[in-house]
Order: sequence, then structure tokens, then C-alpha cells
Amino acid sequence: MNIKQFEYKPLSHYSYAIISEGKMAVIDPERDPQQYYDFAKANNADIVAVFETHPHADFVSSHLQIHKETGAKIYISKKLGAEYPHETFDEGNSLTLGKIQISPLNTPGHSPDSITIVAKYKEEIALFTGDTLFIGDVGRPDLREKAGNITAEREELAEMMFETVTQKFTDLPNEAIIFPAHGAGSLCGKNLSDAATSTLGDERKHNWAFKKQSREEFMETILDGQPIIPAYFVFNVDINKGGAKNVKDSLANIPFNENSSVEGLIVDVRAEEKFKNGHLKGSINIQASTDTQKFETWLGTIIKPEEKFTLVVDSKEDKVQMLNRIAKIGYETMVKEVITLPKENLNTTEKLDLEDFKNHPENYTIVDIRNQTETNEGKFFKNALTHPLSDLRDTATQIPTDKPIVVHCAGGYRSAAGSSILQNKLPGATVFDLGDDVENFK
Repeated sequence: MNIKQFEYKPLSHYSYAIISEGKMAVIDPERDPQQYYDFAKANNADIVAVFETHPHADFVSSHLQIHKETGAKIYISKKLGAEYPHETFDEGNSLTLGKIQISPLNTPGHSPDSITIVAKYKEEIALFTGDTLFIGDVGRPDLREKAGNITAEREELAEMMFETVTQKFTDLPNEAIIFPAHGAGSLCGKNLSDAATSTLGDERKHNWAFKKQSREEFMETILDGQPIIPAYFVFNVDINKGGAKNVKDSLANIPFNENSSVEGLIVDVRAEEKFKNGHLKGSINIQASTDTQKFETWLGTIIKPEEKFTLVVDSKEDKVQMLNRIAKIGYETMVKEVITLPKENLNTTEKLDLEDFKNHPENYTIVDIRNQTETNEGKFFKNALTHPLSDLRDTATQIPTDKPIVVHCAGGYRSAAGSSILQNKLPGATVFDLGDDVENFK
């Protein structure tokens, strides 16, 4: 089988193309479909099918756009309750793609409407498991309590996942290759491997979910210690259930202004050093200065889906790339305008005297903005106050301001956002960002 895996690193997302005899299917596509079109053209193939394993929570899919632009049919579970043209694809259904036989398994657990796509050619079997089965883990069961056509309590979904793991894969051989929708770094599970693929045999040996255990033990493990649920997850499920707009059309009319000053909610995506040297009052520094930073995740965690904001970029050349990144989670509809900054009348951020902080930490209020699951494993500073970044805009006013405040995370990326939030929420307070110097205190 000719299978191509596409990776979008900031969201740890894998999507796929399968080609046989000039026919191509796409599985769990990301927002911009151009790479799939390019791959089809390079292989002289026509895109005839798009498979959605479930309505994704962490990214916006281009399934509807691909359907409209290529005529490809969209295949989904009938349980999804989609609002776009589609073919239902559940156990008992199948189709032929060239010489490849494709059929679904209903594999609920991450969501009630999850399916696994089984592709067979001679002795080869590929399993496109979506967010059901990852490498080293299974999908979290706590994202569909408030979203989608069918909602379910996390305990109910955890039990469904137990049934899926113990029953749905039993007739498949160890040699079947697993192609998941996510890898390490995704918030759709908690212990994902950084491996891109695996075999069912290896997962049976090494994945905790396949070990012999009771239903109760399985449910206790899967429900314990799951990561945060970003604000945008429910929003994305609803977009994907209805089908997203054409990405280019959605980005076409967002205004751009150079050397501009604005007020209100501002997201500044420049590198931390540039932000600290000059920014607009009220700005939140969610960095997107490299292609691997988790910008989309933290944008959709800190900024709620209904909040309109102004986007600050470094230069005009950055506008298109940044808007495309924002569109990955459907937030382009919240962007009022994109601007670059003037040279004057900007706020600056004070730099921490690291030696004084090392010698006299008691003279500072230390704020740990890591997630609860991280702080449960231990603190870097004994007297640090725990205020996860995901909640910081709501909890900031609970932080005392009688001492200078030092903000830290695990590596420096999140503390840039956290310190900028506290600067806005605590006027008159002195706020420092420990940044990557946190490494000296681990």
C-alpha cells in the first residue's frame, strides 16, 4: 500500500493519504488541504474519499473543503450526526480503493462516534485509529461531555474504551500497522509515544491499555491525571460536525495595518525578547516564533472562542503564516485585525536580577503556572503558588502583590505568556518572567 503520513508538529497531528491505482483517500485531514492536493498530483491520483475517524477537538479538519473542491465523498459514522453531505461508514460497510479493501470498526471511547479505518491489501493491514489507539496510550475519554451530536460522561466513555480495547482488535493480526492521529505532545491523551507508527503486536506487549486488568482498574487508570481541556476543544468539535469554511476564503478579508496602536485584547506572537523590549499595553505574549512552538494549543487555551482580539506580528511577511496557524483551530474568525507595532510609546518588561532571586527567594512571590498534573509531581520552589496558565486570566487577582512576582513554568515558553497576563491583570505590581532560567532550579 502506498501510504503517506503528514505531520503538523505544533499540534502533534498526523493525517494520511492512501493511493491505489490512481485513486486516493485522505484520513483526518488538517485545515489546509493543499498538501494533499500536491501529493495527489505528484502521484497522478484523484482524491475520491475522505475519512473522518471522529469530529476532532484539537484541530479543524478540511474534509468539507476537499469534498467541495474534488467531489470526494466523506465517510463517517452515522453516530456523528454530521451536517454536511456524507456517506455513513460503520461496521458492515466497506469500499474498494483501487486494489485496497477499506472497512470500519466502531471503536468508541475517546468519543461515542469514533471509528477505526481498516485498510487491507493482500497480507498487509493498516489501522488508522484516529484518537482511539495511540502509540503507548489510548485516547482520553473526557472531551465529549459538552460537545457533539452525542454527549457522554467520562465514566461512560472510559467503559466504552475498555470494551473497544478488549474486543474490537482481537481478530486482527500482530503485524497490522497502527497509524494514529496524534503523537507525543497532543492533549488528546496523556502518555503518547513520540513514535509515529507501531504494530498491533507491539501495542499488545507494551501499551498499558492492553495489559490484563479489570474493568475497574482500566477505568481508574484512564480517568486519572488527564491533561487540561483547552477552551477551544468544544468549539472545534462543533466546527468539524458542521464542516469548516474554505480556509483561503475565511482568511481573505482580515485587515492588516502597519505601525499601529490599538487597545483591548491583544495577542502578540513575537519572540519573548522582542516582546519584553516593547509591546502594547494589554498584550499577551503567546509566542509563535518557531514552527514547533505549541502556539495553537496555548492560543486556544488562554483565549476563549468568543473573544475577539488583535494579532501583533513582527512584519508584514509574517501575516499569512500566522493566520494560517490560527486557522488550524478555527480562530481566524476572532481576529479583528493584524498589525505591526510603532517604534515609540511601547511598554517594556523589567528583567529579573537572577542573583538576588537565587539568594533571597523569600523576597518574591513565586507563581508556578504549570498544569496541576505537573505540580502534583513536585514543585521547583517550596513556597510557590500554583496558578495553571489555563486558568490564570481568571485567578490572577488572587495573587498577592506586596512583593515582586516571579512567574515560572517548566521550560520558559509558557512563563512568557503567564507574566504578560499578570502584568495586565495586576496593575502596579512588579512582574518578572523567570523564563528558561528555571532550568537552574530543577
